[in-house]
Amino acid sequence: MAQKARKDRAKSNTAALNNLHVGSLIVNGLFLLLHFVFRSRSLLLWFILSLPSFICQFTLERTGRPSYDPVTNTLKSSGEDLAAPGLTEYMFDVVWVTWAAAILAALFGNWAWLLWGVVPAYGAYKAFGMMGAAKQMAQMGANAQPPVGNRKQRRAA
Repeated sequence: MAQKARKDRAKSNTAALNNLHVGSLIVNGLFLLLHFVFRSRSLLLWFILSLPSFICQFTLERTGRPSYDPVTNTLKSSGEDLAAPGLTEYMFDVVWVTWAAAILAALFGNWAWLLWGVVPAYGAYKAFGMMGAAKQMAQMGANAQPPVGNRKQRRAA
């Protein structure tokens, strides 16, 4: 039963990664095509703001791609779950926002890269929320009363 779950995860990870790479090829190819054929857009801005997306795609590829034994072609590792919430989900969000900004910049101009500002703003929002939760937990721990008396007295209480 566990082997079936690993095979299902490997299949879904492979499909997700293939879709991710095809989408990246289409979006970035479209941006470059429109840049060179019709309108001049900033390639430096495109490269700098697309770099986090490329890094996220590389990280997702390295952690999520299933590995197979080359001799027997059996599944060795199904890879990390790419549908997991948390950092994996945030990396996909970075990729999608970058794609949207690249398409809008290719169609409407370099000002559309301002949409990419959503990525660090959302990261700061999440970090602020986590800091608040950590602060509350620290305060709860500081308010805890130390045990009174020795072990025998605590057991009796």
